[in-house]
Amino acid sequence: MTARPAMDAVQLRPLREEDLPAAQALTAALRWPHRQEDWAFCLALGEGLAAELDGQLVGTALGWRFGADAAALGFVVVADAAQGRGVGRALTSGVMRMLGERSVTLCATAAGMPLYRSLGFATVGTVRQYQGSSFSADLVPLPPGQRLRPLGRRDAPVLAALDAQASGMPRDALIEALLPVSDGVVLDREGEAIGFALIRRFGHGQVIGPVVAPDEAGARAMIAHWLGSRSGQFIRIDVPDGTGLSSWIEALGLAEVGTGEVMVRGAPPRGSGAVARFALVSQALG
Repeated sequence: MTARPAMDAVQLRPLREEDLPAAQALTAALRWPHRQEDWAFCLALGEGLAAELDGQLVGTALGWRFGADAAALGFVVVADAAQGRGVGRALTSGVMRMLGERSVTLCATAAGMPLYRSLGFATVGTVRQYQGSSFSADLVPLPPGQRLRPLGRRDAPVLAALDAQASGMPRDALIEALLPVSDGVVLDREGEAIGFALIRRFGHGQVIGPVVAPDEAGARAMIAHWLGSRSGQFIRIDVPDGTGLSSWIEALGLAEVGTGEVMVRGAPPRGSGAVARFALVSQALG
């Protein structure tokens, strides 16, 4: 049996753009669907650490700051060759130091939960991942005065404000970065934007999210719009528990393929209650 390296043989340093091919290979080994472009998008929005062993990338972790009080942490990955030596703990702790005193949210796999609990994270919810290409979605009727319309250039500030109301975090930079790589639809009530849903290339196909709406009916209408326009294509959507959408999404033909536990260290961000998140940007970004 080959001895595993001690942690002192592993070097931590900032994660750089030139690391992305190797980083994508790490997640591919775990059967995560992320393309190199998905990695690049996430790194450009935040900051990260790399773990190196004998000149090879063996671990990563990323963090994103959302204003002065909130942050997210994700892409904590350790190669099998470096498992069992505290690399994941060192990467996670290092990114947490970079994020400062902010409340930090992450989406944990079952394997990662013991580590995160030991670092002070507590479970606050569950995210369910649905995906597939064999689905059927009829248009969902909206109340009088409401309609769906295409996203316009001038909508960006309103969308950022709606996202902040839903998430409890100022994520303007994230929304601004999503818009050029996404198609979008706005839920409009007599000229006022009251919700929105984006869809973009991700992983094996396309992902719907974020979806922000004042109620379940509005969320269903926007999700059905995107499914109806992407018939036969591979679609993923990450849905928080408590939205009321799970059975409806499964009835459309998308299969639940996994769950993640939402964990927070610090005070969980609280939305305004006027709108809610019915689908996430991604499990890492929330």
